[in-house]
Amino acid sequence: MGNQTILKEFLLAGLSDLPGLQLPLFVFFLLIYLLTLIWNLLIIVLIVTDSHLHVPMYFFLGNLAGLDLCYSSLTVPRILFDLQTKTRKISIQACITQVFFFLFFACCDAFLLAIMSYDRYIAICQPLHYTQIMSWKLCVQLVSIVWCLSFTYSLVQTLYALKLTFCGSNIIESFFCDLPPLFRISCSDTFINILLIFLLGCFLAAGFLTLTFLPYVYIIKTVLKIQAKGSRSKVFSTCTSHLTVVFMYYGSFMFNYFGLSANYHYPGDKVMSVFYTVILPFLNPLIYSLRNQDFRTEFQSVFRKIFPPK
Repeated sequence: MGNQTILKEFLLAGLSDLPGLQLPLFVFFLLIYLLTLIWNLLIIVLIVTDSHLHVPMYFFLGNLAGLDLCYSSLTVPRILFDLQTKTRKISIQACITQVFFFLFFACCDAFLLAIMSYDRYIAICQPLHYTQIMSWKLCVQLVSIVWCLSFTYSLVQTLYALKLTFCGSNIIESFFCDLPPLFRISCSDTFINILLIFLLGCFLAAGFLTLTFLPYVYIIKTVLKIQAKGSRSKVFSTCTSHLTVVFMYYGSFMFNYFGLSANYHYPGDKVMSVFYTVILPFLNPLIYSLRNQDFRTEFQSVFRKIFPPK
């Protein structure tokens, strides 16, 4: 250990070393990123400008769109830069900073999905008291709590990551900085770091999953009592959009953080990482907008204003 040099920068392995894939990958990720920006910005603009969408559900959805913008912008520009320049160098400070913001945005997403479940529960199971319970003051307080708890969690994980030393291989087997790839190349004992991920991760995941899925037990009971098929299908449409995002989000994260050993690299790591860092922020606005009648109506209205019928 004494003869080993402490590393000051890393090399990101990237997505592929095949020269023939660099341009197609660059075009693909650039297109996905531009569409992600357009869709999420359009959702935010519609929610802000349209008074019909000034309700708690769309307030939370607007926050989710904002998080997806930040989430995607944290990784995709770096992917495009590395595909174009082929340098792939990143300092340890920049890497740890990326880890902090990645954990922060990921945790915010999980909290927000749980809050959106609670919002759906109040709207469906207690519709007469919805405006009283889900006041704007409560909505702002809930979002503030989300940001504070997410900041605390990401700060704790990042501070422990700062204690790691790197003196062996400097190649991170990923296209961005995340904790599992960093653990694999650290020459420090990562037992505490891995234990912290499992303890805090399992605790938070159990809390998130409970807060997310428990309201749906009561929602399903309430929906089954609805006699009108049209009303029932409308409620299910709203809920299935949210549940689809929840399953995709938790499934990909659990596969990456809990399903694999920190000591080995699997080819599926990059595929799953691309899914939850690039594809999910692109799919989320599509899932919510295409299955939501209010959004479809507003999209059609905006489209007609931009391209008036002859």
